Amino acid sequence: MSFSVAEVIVDVPTYHVDRPFDYAVPTEWANVIEAGSRVKVPFGPRNVLGFVVGLKNDTDVPANKIKPISHILDMEPVLTAEMLSLAKWLKNETICYEIDALQVMLPSALRAKYEKIVNLQDDNAILPEEAQAIFGKRRQVNFKEFEKLGLLPLLKELIENRLVKIDNVVKQQGNVKEVRMVKVTDDIQNLDVALREATRAVKQRTLIDWMRGHLGEVLKPQQIYEETGVSSAVLQSVVEKGAARFIQEEVYRDPFTKDVTRTHSLTLTEEQAIALDAITKSMEAPTATTFLLQGVTGSGKTEVYLQAIQKVLEEGKEAIMLVPEISLTPQMTERFRSRFGEMVAVMHSGLSVGEKYDEWRKIQQGKVSVVVGARSAVFAPFTNLGLIILDEEHESTYKQEDSPRYHARDVAIWRSAYYKCPVILGSATPALESFARAKKEVYTLLTLKQRAMNQALPTVFVADMREELQKGNRSMFSEQLVEGIRMRLERKEQMVLFLNRRGYSSFVLCRDCGTVVQCPNCDISLTYHRTTEKLKCHYCGYEEQVPQICPQCQSEHIRYFGTGTQKVEEEIYKLFPEARVLRMDVDTTKHKGAHEEILQAFGEGQADILLGTQMIAKGLDFPNITLVGVLSADTSLHIPDYRAAERTFQLLTQVSGRAGRHEKPGEVIIQTYTPEHYAIELAKTQDYDPFYEREMFIRRRSGYPPYYFVALVQVSHEDVLMAAEYAGRAGDWLRGNLSNQVAIIGPTTASISRLQNRYRYQCLIKYKIEPNLIPVLQRLLAMYRAEWIKQGILMTVDLDPSTI
Repeated sequence: MSFSVAEVIVDVPTYHVDRPFDYAVPTEWANVIEAGSRVKVPFGPRNVLGFVVGLKNDTDVPANKIKPISHILDMEPVLTAEMLSLAKWLKNETICYEIDALQVMLPSALRAKYEKIVNLQDDNAILPEEAQAIFGKRRQVNFKEFEKLGLLPLLKELIENRLVKIDNVVKQQGNVKEVRMVKVTDDIQNLDVALREATRAVKQRTLIDWMRGHLGEVLKPQQIYEETGVSSAVLQSVVEKGAARFIQEEVYRDPFTKDVTRTHSLTLTEEQAIALDAITKSMEAPTATTFLLQGVTGSGKTEVYLQAIQKVLEEGKEAIMLVPEISLTPQMTERFRSRFGEMVAVMHSGLSVGEKYDEWRKIQQGKVSVVVGARSAVFAPFTNLGLIILDEEHESTYKQEDSPRYHARDVAIWRSAYYKCPVILGSATPALESFARAKKEVYTLLTLKQRAMNQALPTVFVADMREELQKGNRSMFSEQLVEGIRMRLERKEQMVLFLNRRGYSSFVLCRDCGTVVQCPNCDISLTYHRTTEKLKCHYCGYEEQVPQICPQCQSEHIRYFGTGTQKVEEEIYKLFPEARVLRMDVDTTKHKGAHEEILQAFGEGQADILLGTQMIAKGLDFPNITLVGVLSADTSLHIPDYRAAERTFQLLTQVSGRAGRHEKPGEVIIQTYTPEHYAIELAKTQDYDPFYEREMFIRRRSGYPPYYFVALVQVSHEDVLMAAEYAGRAGDWLRGNLSNQVAIIGPTTASISRLQNRYRYQCLIKYKIEPNLIPVLQRLLAMYRAEWIKQGILMTVDLDPSTI
């Protein structure tokens, strides 16, 4: 059916234009354009990118005012009807612009400048005369050639008949990758006479004879050189004589750096079998089920995931597997590829723009059935989803901190309802909100209480660093940890040392006047990095040389305080010069593939100690790790956040679970200055239920989630008084427009009061039920966008903040 009007969301993220605009569909494109396609439309004085979100035959816009669409960018939609609905839901749930919700679903290559190339799929295909005239002897032509001649309906027909395919060739980034191939022509008999006349053409004759056995084939030049022994110059001469021709052929970039060995399903334990049975039965149910799979570390959650996906694939459906960190993706991808082979695509921030684009296209074109990836992979463009899994569902990295501020868990549950398929949220230490929902039977709870190989959980010791100090031990290692490391080095076993702070030391202080060297743009101390001899701000990127004298009092008594991963590495070498250490933090994993290289080297036994930050705390599974050392359990415990105890418990339980996962027994040593804290005491025994009860009691008493919902309104400005004044105005306006059941706390300064030269104030909204919350916040944002923004104010609203 043809339509005459398209509803378009334009790529102009401002309040006034956050709605569909009507554009006329030119007659020649009436049967071509579809909802979910990108177009270029005139908007004001310029052409802008837009998304067609609907088609209709009438409009309220007067005929003399409605503008026509300038260009069609997609002959086949890049967004499905499901994605368009999801964007509307995201817009409302996260209070973002609809264009932001649409853009977040696409790879960055499709947001850049691009050219569209029409590729001929079959050299021998008989094309209509008009198409033949465009292609001539070429295999690919620019989309604009069809557009200029008004032949888009013809192009649509060619695509539907699979005679041609369109590729987005993105300038600067996301290009379709092509390699040069050789196509042997079907008729090379006539070249014999010409070649025999050329007395020195022995090698050319040899090559022609060889080519007779490969008529019509497309070959790699390297294959020709290897099989015939001729040089590139000989091949060039034969091509010039017409025996073959060079062609460009598209290939997908391969983000996988190593081959894998195929594996088969393992025999499940009784607990695993019960969990899998519940999941597979739910696949036939008429409604979606959300499962919370709580299993102690090493209980075989991944095997349950793999076998559940196997069932999904057998039904001809697709699956998404989310992991919280890029560092976990290589190991998880390897396990999935070894089980499902070429059916697996990978999506995470470590891929190049081109690789992300190719992986997205593989998914969109139905060439893969399983995606493994970080947060954004939840938007994988599958159209027949059978299962979505979030591993380590409690992790804060599933929350997007920029607009749209979505949580991958919420998007997964929305998509599962759309496809009526199950969602599995897996964790040894579920988020309190998730466990509370399972207790209320909103989620279905599945538990794995035993490790898959029946190994005991590691033995956990807590080293009281206050006692170490009294004994005169000023080192960052307790005596117990030093002894543990020595013993493992002698036994040739491996260790993981965990410290949640990168750099060399956390701050530089003058011992005479007490000055701490601060970032000039942010209200935070600079971190010392030994390798570059620089102080860096981990928030805005500012860096400066280490001062030799105090900038305030000119004293030479500058000292480094706190401990970072670089400093720990140096100390290990002092104590154990024979130890081989691999450090894994943001600084050592900057280059592409670094996570994989470090983990592979450690897995192959090239190092004794893996030292790292949060990225090594979870997911790692190496048989030779028998000791885990947590250098400072207090780092995450004493931050001003109501989730501090929960995050500490989760982190300690996760990192403890890296030890003793196979035959060898494991040991964990946790160093702390507050050993009596319940988060540390209960992490020692990996006892989730008592921790849950204790923490829920404190949350109930304090009025925090999951007993209340919280939303955060943050205001920033370069002038501290302006920031405070407008935050106060926002707080007063909210109090006047929300019900008395809602508590507005603030305005107060944010935990980091100044960031990138902007002072930050915030109001915290606590509520149980407030139907007017989203409309009121939308009105507040409208007021901000209409008036306050002119004063240089920036305002953000987060309906589910990961930190406050």
